[in-house]
Amino acid sequence: MIPNRKIRCAKPRCGDVDRGSYMVPGVLVDPASISILMVSEAAPPDPSDYFYARGSPLFQRTTVLAFQDAGADVSTSRDILRLGVYLTTAVKCGKKAYAIQNETVDACSLLLEEELALFPNARVVLLMGDVAIRGVNAIAKRSGEPRVIPWGSTYKLRNGEYSFRGMRALPSYLQAGPSFFIEKSKRRMIAEDIRSALDAAGA
Repeated sequence: MIPNRKIRCAKPRCGDVDRGSYMVPGVLVDPASISILMVSEAAPPDPSDYFYARGSPLFQRTTVLAFQDAGADVSTSRDILRLGVYLTTAVKCGKKAYAIQNETVDACSLLLEEELALFPNARVVLLMGDVAIRGVNAIAKRSGEPRVIPWGSTYKLRNGEYSFRGMRALPSYLQAGPSFFIEKSKRRMIAEDIRSALDAAGA
């Protein structure tokens, strides 16, 4: 299966993102092999920085470092995929400003819901940052389900027990992009959360 052949955006252009950088993973993946879904914030403004782009894209470099920090022997996004971890974003277009409007997250959560449903064997969903958390909470709200992750600081929430449609839900910090290099304490916590996900999924 190639996810971007399954997931299509039929919504009008959202004002705070760049439709020209719309991106859903175009990588060949066996849905049955995926045990962990890692949801980051938004697609990069430059598609050549996306997880599965050719060469050494930024999202791949920072995500690989995060997995290496967690003790995983990986060098590329495809190595991570072979561990059973599927990488995607809550918002499918690159953002134009620092923040992303709730309306955009809500609209894109329709696509995210379809995308996550492609992987019936997933046991863990890693929510990397506030936008990913908001996206999954929007899915739950639309279906009349309780919030997956409660309001509050990620620092205080990340050791809680949460679930989403049969999966363990782990809130963490954004690992994709230049912000990964800024705070060493967050980098350590990201590694801990990835390790928890790998252990929970038996990867």
